[in-house]
Order: sequence, then C-alpha cells, then structure tokens
Amino acid sequence: MTAPDGNGSADHEENSTMTDPTPAGTAGAVIAVAGAAGPAGRAAVTRLAGAGATVVAADADAARLAEAVSAARAVHGGATVTGEVVDLLDPAATRAWVEKTEEEFGRLDGMVHLVGGWRGSKTFPGTDLADWELLEKLLVRTVQHTSLAAHDALLRSPRGRYVLVSAAGASSPTAGNAAYGAAKAAAEAWTLAMADSFRRAAEQTDPAPAGSAAAAILVVKALVHDAMRAERPNAKFAGFTDVADLAAEIAAVWDRPVEEVNGQRLWLTPRP
Repeated sequence: MTAPDGNGSADHEENSTMTDPTPAGTAGAVIAVAGAAGPAGRAAVTRLAGAGATVVAADADAARLAEAVSAARAVHGGATVTGEVVDLLDPAATRAWVEKTEEEFGRLDGMVHLVGGWRGSKTFPGTDLADWELLEKLLVRTVQHTSLAAHDALLRSPRGRYVLVSAAGASSPTAGNAAYGAAKAAAEAWTLAMADSFRRAAEQTDPAPAGSAAAAILVVKALVHDAMRAERPNAKFAGFTDVADLAAEIAAVWDRPVEEVNGQRLWLTPRP
C-alpha cells in the first residue's frame, strides 16, 4: 500500500496527536458490508470471514446476496456470515439494519461501503445529468445513510472503522466522467467529515480511549475481477486493482492504528 494522503496538513497534524492504540485486527470483530453482492463485496465478505470477523452483509439484490453469503460460508465453514436485504437508499431501513446488527451481536466494529456504479460520456458537453441523478443516489446517498446510521455504534466500539472505496477520478476527473468524479468527490468529503467527528470525540474523552473509531478511504484507479478478464482476455487492465487485493487492504485497515487511517486517503494506485 502506498502512503496515506492526509486531509490537509493541518488536519494531519491534529490527527497525529491522537492516542496510538494497539491494532486489534479483525478477529472477533463484527463488520457490516454494504453492497455485498457485487464482485468487490463478495471478495470482501469472504476475506473478512476468513480473517475471523463476523460479517453482516447487505444488498438490495436478494438472489445475488444469497450467493455471496453462501460462497463465503463455503470457503470458511466455521465463519459467521449473515445476509439481509436492505434498501440503502432508505435511511430508516439502513438505520434499522445497523441497530439490529448491534443488538444481535452486541456491537458493531466496522462498516465497509461497497455500493458502486458508473456512468460516463464521450465529452463534457455530452454529459447526461440523468447520470448524475443516478450516481448521486448510489455513490453519495448510500454513504450518507450508512455513515449516519453507524456513527455512534462505531464510536462505542474499541476498534470501529468506516471504510469507503473511492476512485482516483475524484481527485483528477476527466471530461467524460464529470458526474462520476463529482459523486466520488462528494462521498470522500462526507467520509472525511465523519473522520473529523471521530477525531473530535477522541480528543474530548478523558482519559484517552484505549481504541478509537476511524473513517478511511481506499483509492483505486478501477477494479477488476475474474469475470472481466474472461470477457476481455486480451485486455491489460493496467493499474486496476483486483477485488481480492482490495479485500485484503480492507481487512488490513483494522490492523493499523487509528492515526494511520482516520481521515486518510490510502492509495492503492499511483496518485494522479
């Protein structure tokens, strides 16, 4: 993993004063995965289950969610992996899912946001604002709903983590990706605000907590998986991150101290 990119030098300096708790890892953690039915979601669910976490998977597609849960259980027979159909565009439904998870398992140690989507155009003037309307829902609203629902529960955990997966296009959008880049940038800004909330909560706790919550952003160029390679056997997918590698990096967020991840963009691709 490349070095983290702080949210401005001042914020980085403030974060560096936080208590450095011993990383607890994912063993025994209760981690929710939003958008668990897609390729990245399936990889994350399987990886986290293999790392000893109890995984609570959610998606709007019941059939694909059931496949993801079954696949993870098949690979890791002793793992606890559950699935629940949740409309993450419904804030009340999202909050109910988080509250149910905390009530059932006693805590919530993580929320991984893997709800994706892409729309683009050949030129900037050719941008269809209907693309923005869709991407704003998928890439921004679901981040807002999951983060607001999970915020307090993650603060109650000694190792709470909120993980957003973003794209380099948020920092360096191209002409044909205006809607996508803007949505990703908005999602990043929202997540960094959550990180600031966690930082302030830690600073206001006396004595300092043994562990603290963190919100981090994993930045990729784009993702690739086996089905994409099969469909385009001659494609190079240069700079793309395999979903299995992304899943490993997601799990690794729990292995790192709060100060290394909270409010940070963790680049899995060269910075633009």
